[in-house]
Amino acid sequence: MLASFPTSTYKPPMPTFDFDFFVIGGGSGGVRAARMAGQRGLRVAMAESGALGGTCVNVGCIPKKLYSYAAHFAEAFEESHGFGWQGEAPTLDWPQLKAHRAKEITRLNGIYQQLLTGAGVHLLTGHAQLVDAHTVQVNGTRFTAQHILVATGGTPSVPPVPGGDLVVTSNAMFDLDPFPQRLVVVGGGYIACEFASIFNGLGAQVTLLHRGEQVLSGFDQDVRPFIAAEMRKAGVDLRLPGEVARIERTHGGLQVSLNNGDTLPADTVLYATGRVPNTHGLGLEAAGVKLNAKGAIEVDAHYQTSVPSIHAIGDVTARVQLTPVALGEGMALVDHLFGPAAGKPARRMAYDLIPTAVFTHPNIGTVGDTEAQAREKYGKLRIYRTDFKPLKHTLSGSPERTLMKLVVDDASDRVVGLHMVGADAGEIVQGFAVAMKAGATKAVFDSTIGIHPTMAEEFVTMREPVRPAD
Repeated sequence: MLASFPTSTYKPPMPTFDFDFFVIGGGSGGVRAARMAGQRGLRVAMAESGALGGTCVNVGCIPKKLYSYAAHFAEAFEESHGFGWQGEAPTLDWPQLKAHRAKEITRLNGIYQQLLTGAGVHLLTGHAQLVDAHTVQVNGTRFTAQHILVATGGTPSVPPVPGGDLVVTSNAMFDLDPFPQRLVVVGGGYIACEFASIFNGLGAQVTLLHRGEQVLSGFDQDVRPFIAAEMRKAGVDLRLPGEVARIERTHGGLQVSLNNGDTLPADTVLYATGRVPNTHGLGLEAAGVKLNAKGAIEVDAHYQTSVPSIHAIGDVTARVQLTPVALGEGMALVDHLFGPAAGKPARRMAYDLIPTAVFTHPNIGTVGDTEAQAREKYGKLRIYRTDFKPLKHTLSGSPERTLMKLVVDDASDRVVGLHMVGADAGEIVQGFAVAMKAGATKAVFDSTIGIHPTMAEEFVTMREPVRPAD
């Protein structure tokens, strides 16, 4: 993900500044940048109005993955019967799950604080606002810095809809009270699909509404219908297309009326219809920081905004909204501004071949180009694809299937896209992402011995293309 590039020359700050580096936002990218700068002996401050760790730690990746694990236990118990296990089906203690999750998140918040204070970072609790190119105001007190970093992330966005005040966003899903027996999810992106899968697994009756013809726009053309079919088999009611006309409160909960005249009863309506950059109230206009057409902070290749002393990384720039990307950007920025750590090459963020996972049931893992993207970049392609029932499910009784796909540039034989839908897809795809970053060809895949019996071995045993070079 990170590659070497020529180092920059860092000029020591003028003594008139309170800090060398001031970070606004205590999410993943901001914490990494502040900690790295602090470890260099620089004077660093960070302002955060909420819990340290940002979206990922508090209301995103971490709690979502924990709840995804929880959601698998019910189906795992059912599947265990095929392997000879018997007994009463367990029941979910929703308050206990919430309490255990909250305890773990609090522990992680503490670790983030320890990492920052250990690096000498001066922590400020409160809302930060830019005053000018070198000044930040927090709780009425002004601080100056030679360099300022805005790393405030993003926030869920809900489009206008009659009854919109009755809906919740993904931020509220981890602490719902009581557990929603009937959940309506509006949206077709990865957050919508993940929560639909998770709450279906936890025991809710889930309906997913998406105005498009298929979920997960931007993913590979074979992945999208495959995961939709798997979600339906698992019990999620996908309405494609399905669009909300209004939401009303009734004596029995909520009623969701659709544009086609259908109505759906619900205890909770989740809108997972996208995220927007957290730029409101930061004083960006006063400082002269420009926003792009998406409302995100506009930056150059080195994360510099229209104001040379102010930089921005992560979701607030709306480039690639993934935690590891924000971390990579934070490290690259610190190396660029202050020089690399002793004996190390400077780092920069590479945006090609970024692997990602979607924690639907089953999971999705992907790295590189979709087939459609590859066709725009290259000439002839060879497509390798397989779907099958995993060995586990030959006894479990589950109808779940696994999909694997390789997209190969015919001219160079390089594997330029790799896609999987199946158990632990993210864990499997991570290793293949390393191989693809190293330029692995299909011949290299073919010459690699598979680990048998595993699902992962299918990626090195697909020999005949389903769609030859065209």
